[in-house]
Amino acid sequence: MRSYLARVDAVLVQAVIAAALSFAHLHDLASAAGQDGWKAWAYPVSVDLLMVAAWHRLRSGQEKSAAWCWFLVALAASLGANVATAGLLDLNDVPDWLRILVAGWPALAFLGGTLLAHTAREESGTRQPAGHSAPLKPAAEPPASEPEPAPVVPAPVAEPAPLPAPEPEPATEREPAPAAPPVPAALVAHARKVADDHQTRTGSPIDADTLRTRLGVPAPMADQLTAQLA
Repeated sequence: MRSYLARVDAVLVQAVIAAALSFAHLHDLASAAGQDGWKAWAYPVSVDLLMVAAWHRLRSGQEKSAAWCWFLVALAASLGANVATAGLLDLNDVPDWLRILVAGWPALAFLGGTLLAHTAREESGTRQPAGHSAPLKPAAEPPASEPEPAPVVPAPVAEPAPLPAPEPEPATEREPAPAAPPVPAALVAHARKVADDHQTRTGSPIDADTLRTRLGVPAPMADQLTAQLA
């Protein structure tokens, strides 16, 4: 842990020193080129901010070509100021081309910062998460032609089997009707008296129904008595 903190502290100290020297060189060059007062202090801030923005775009992996372009522009401005203030250039007599470069730097830095910021914002709005590519739409398949319906063939109707001819019933001989039981002679005599009395009163022979009613006998016996009295 201590070694890590010591390494971080050394890096921070080195970065602060390098930034302070670069800042001072840029300020001195801008001041020598005729940019006095607060404008001379704004030049090193503009150069360093453009370099940081371009480096951030390089780390994010977006539009590396544009990021590298503006990073090299900011690095050339910082490195040029460091070299120019190392005694190779008379700061009391700055050439005209350097004055033109220093005067045109704000517009160039503004263009670079605007392009880096707006391009990053547009890409963040349209970028999709890694590993989630837009689903490919399946190619439209031509509509399958519907198969023609097979012709309906009527099923053959099974003819009903012929019914067997009814077997002739064997002829049965009719049994003779049972013989009527013999009528008692006393009942015949009583029936004769009733028949005579009926004929005397009505003048007509007695029929079987009237005889059956008068005697209270079954119909067959009344018929038999009527036959005997005739």
